[in-house]
Amino acid sequence: MNRDLKPQDTQPAHPAATWRRWRPEWPLLLALGTVAVLLAFGKAWLNDPTQPLWLCLLFTGLFVTILLAATRVVHHAECLAIRFGEPYGTLILTLSVTSIEVLMIAALMLHGGNNPTLARDSMFAVVMIVLNGLVGLALMLGALRYREQSYNLQGARAYLSVIVPLAVLSLVLPTVTISTPEPTLNGFQSVFLILISLGLYGTFLMIQTRRHCSYFTDDGDSKEDEGADTRHPVPDSPYRHSTLLLTYLALAIVLSEALAIPLDVGIEVLHLPAPLGGLIVATLVLTPEAMSAVRAALKNRLQRAVNIAMGSVLATIGLTVPAVLAISLIAGKPVELGLSAADALLLGLTLAVAILTFSGNRTNVLQGAVHLILFLAYLMLIVAP
Repeated sequence: MNRDLKPQDTQPAHPAATWRRWRPEWPLLLALGTVAVLLAFGKAWLNDPTQPLWLCLLFTGLFVTILLAATRVVHHAECLAIRFGEPYGTLILTLSVTSIEVLMIAALMLHGGNNPTLARDSMFAVVMIVLNGLVGLALMLGALRYREQSYNLQGARAYLSVIVPLAVLSLVLPTVTISTPEPTLNGFQSVFLILISLGLYGTFLMIQTRRHCSYFTDDGDSKEDEGADTRHPVPDSPYRHSTLLLTYLALAIVLSEALAIPLDVGIEVLHLPAPLGGLIVATLVLTPEAMSAVRAALKNRLQRAVNIAMGSVLATIGLTVPAVLAISLIAGKPVELGLSAADALLLGLTLAVAILTFSGNRTNVLQGAVHLILFLAYLMLIVAP
């Protein structure tokens, strides 16, 4: 959506207005201060596994700081979404959050070879959290308020038509191949999966942004966009939001590298389930997006919630899989992508239920409840595999 600047927008802002505009950016100071402290003392603090309590405190502080930075990334992405409209706004949001996830997984992979299943666990966690937890919560809350909600069926089908094959090829196929003894891919298979993942995601982006943009919008989107997001005004131009988005993104990435150390050490020292690391990474990067999707559902804008949720899963599989496979080939770090039999069964059930849920153009509370039950089953398997 193109919104030209008004003449008064070019006038010098009143100091009080300037303060109100910059006051929500206090996480920027927190993130900058945290980076400065890590540069001064991080090497000594983060590499001492003999102090588990201290590592837990460091992990908590870094987790909260990254979460706040990611929340501001989502805020500025939403402001750009108002400026440019759908589907570009959701695309900016999805790619911003996915880049944090990719680089966090890369940092954890390069920190050590102690958790070769982290990338798989993170991607599986994203699929379970989004397609079951987030979709279920959004559908249930929206249905409790509006009884039924509508969305663009063609858009949901387009998402699922790419998500289903990429999820199976990435997370199930490595388990049943016989080229390697472990649930991994050999070099040729890895290159093949990288190429088809990028090719399918690129084709989807062409459909989403050029040939069939209407699939990802709803008839009421233009009206909603005009007045619904008053909490996220576009003050003058997209340059401020773009600059702040990139700044928060860079800080989140730097802090993610530091977070990789206590997370990796903590799982080893405390003997926690290995999939917990993937759940933590996925929760960290998805929380701000989840808040946006739930808010959209509560405003009866289910199409935007679907775009955020499905786009997050598709970007995770379409971009994270090529990234981790490329790192594995270049750095020689083994990465296990194949799921266990129980997880593969749950993934297949989740994809089947998602296809059934989005086979009609209206949703209700029952569909939300089914997805939430599957999410609880995923959490159960982490504790008791």
